Amino acid sequence: MTGAIDNFPLPDMLEPDLNRVHAYWQGLKRGENDIPFEALLVEVFENPQRFRFDIVGEDVTKRYGKPISGKFSDEIDLSAPFGQFTSQCRATVERRIPTYHRQGASQRRDGYARLIMPLWGNGRIEMLLVAIAPASR
Repeated sequence: MTGAIDNFPLPDMLEPDLNRVHAYWQGLKRGENDIPFEALLVEVFENPQRFRFDIVGEDVTKRYGKPISGKFSDEIDLSAPFGQFTSQCRATVERRIPTYHRQGASQRRDGYARLIMPLWGNGRIEMLLVAIAPASR
């Protein structure tokens, strides 16, 4: 089985588009970890436009306080770290560019920053990659 693992090493130079994705992935790493923590993958539905949480990282689930995988954003209470989430998703799909939202720290909760990036498929934006991080103070 180890032979198959050795068949796919990264080259010294990636194609520019793949290099950008790899650099992003590298940037998601925290501390001394070799692999980034999970973020979110959100599926985009049309007519009516809705957003379903498909893959939700464990750290995001802990921060939110309960599981949300498989649920639509209009089916849950959009509390931290999902303030203005649906509006930001709509803006990302409409503008077809990454969008950013920051919520400052309050007495009850730490602040957070959120980046939503569109992913193209089947002639439209089908998915959104969402990354959430503690907001800088």
